Amino acid sequence: MDPTLAARALSAATEITTTALSGDDPGAVLDTVVCRAAELAEADLGLVMVRTDDGTVVVEAAHGADASLQGLVLPADSMAGRVARGGETVVSVDFTTDPRTAPFVPDELQGFGPFAAVPFGTGGRVLGALTVYRSRGAKPFSLATVEVLTAFAAQAGVVLALAEGANARHRVTLYQERERIARELHDVIVQRLYGAGMQLDRVRKRMRKRFAQADGARLSEAIDQLDQTIEEIRGTVRALRSPEPEREHAPATDLAESARGEVRIAGELLGFPPTLELSGELADIPAERADHIRAALREALSNVVRHSGATETRVTLRRDAEGVKLRVRDNGSGVPQGVATRGLRHLAERADTAGGKFFFNSSPSLGTMVAFDLPLD
Repeated sequence: MDPTLAARALSAATEITTTALSGDDPGAVLDTVVCRAAELAEADLGLVMVRTDDGTVVVEAAHGADASLQGLVLPADSMAGRVARGGETVVSVDFTTDPRTAPFVPDELQGFGPFAAVPFGTGGRVLGALTVYRSRGAKPFSLATVEVLTAFAAQAGVVLALAEGANARHRVTLYQERERIARELHDVIVQRLYGAGMQLDRVRKRMRKRFAQADGARLSEAIDQLDQTIEEIRGTVRALRSPEPEREHAPATDLAESARGEVRIAGELLGFPPTLELSGELADIPAERADHIRAALREALSNVVRHSGATETRVTLRRDAEGVKLRVRDNGSGVPQGVATRGLRHLAERADTAGGKFFFNSSPSLGTMVAFDLPLD
């Protein structure tokens, strides 16, 4: 083998490995692969074709021709299709007349003659085929050139497959970290802000007469800002969880423990402990479903603390064959109309989005009952 050709092949393979493992876009890596392959083979055209589920091959990168070749599809029975399935390297003096290849030559390639197709990858990691072409009438590809091209394509394909696997693992790790941050925001920061808002609201109500009107207004504004901050954090949590890279289901949540925490905070603010009744298996609720239930419980208890004047509050949380059912009842003075069109409206929208049901009954004489039902399937 020509030592110069071997050295160039080694240099090209090293470049591909460095580029792929650095996390560059796979499309850019393919462009580099086909460019270096065409240079090694001294070809007028190089194509990287990737195998699809139905056996056809699609041009994903091209060098030496206009971009219109990208997206070109060749049938599974074409020589490139056969090579992509793990076949042997194929070389032809003129692929437009060679009976093995002539039936599958598309119009876009009619001007070429000498042809070589090698597997892109090796063993169980063949991703497709790498093909090179010279203009019709040019000298055929030499055996040494084809051997170097075969080795280069095999290594480049394996490196790209390994890099994609490493990138996938990195995305999963990144998702897990985002999920951890999201849970910390949702379960700790939001809960503390929620408790602080409740405390401020109680102070405002109990000390209203001692406050000047301007001070009372500023306190009310601070409470509103806390509520807005909580909503913004919840939006951030949703954004953190929205990219869903390759992963298994999100970790389950112990909804019973979450409910105990919400009820405990409400009890501190109410001055008496609400009754909590739990039934069914609540320790393995999908995180997204649990977040909806927890938000409904928090909003319902917030209304009890802020508006009801209740002396008794009962929370029931039950899981059955239909899903999870939440009920929050109090013996207070009912929910003011303005509140019903604000926080509770958000719960109605949440239930509708999640495929659940939300309803409430409220009157000055009977108190309030909030219901939130959510299927788990």
